[in-house]
Amino acid sequence: MVDVTTETVIAAPRKTVAEYAADPDNAPEWYQNIASARWETPRPLSVGSRIAFDAAFLGRHLSYTYEIVEFRPLEKLVMRTAQGPFPMQTTYAWTEVDGGTTRMTLRNNGEPDGFSRLAAPFMGMMMRKANGKDLARIKSILEARPASG
Repeated sequence: MVDVTTETVIAAPRKTVAEYAADPDNAPEWYQNIASARWETPRPLSVGSRIAFDAAFLGRHLSYTYEIVEFRPLEKLVMRTAQGPFPMQTTYAWTEVDGGTTRMTLRNNGEPDGFSRLAAPFMGMMMRKANGKDLARIKSILEARPASG
């Protein structure tokens, strides 16, 4: 089992952070390993939406599709692989620290199979490192934006 949770505090309002992070079109900008995101269902994002991603992880090219299984705007987004190298669930949660600061939590959990099962401990460690970089990137992007009135 791989279960990795990382979080950061971003000096931006929850609405700004949640709307940016929940938009799959922004994923290639703040996820180091994601090269592209393509909608397979019509917008806007809702339960049942499907997004195909092309990524690189541990030196391998990965193509996978996430399906949105829970979406509470400005609070929580849960997506699961509908197709991909191994079953994975990704959860974003946003909590207000104060009016202008947001805690973003990113959790990846899944049950690798086949060869991936043997590499699970290593994958967890690498995932934690990558997620930390991704959260640092989204923090940098959003904190550099002018405050909206």
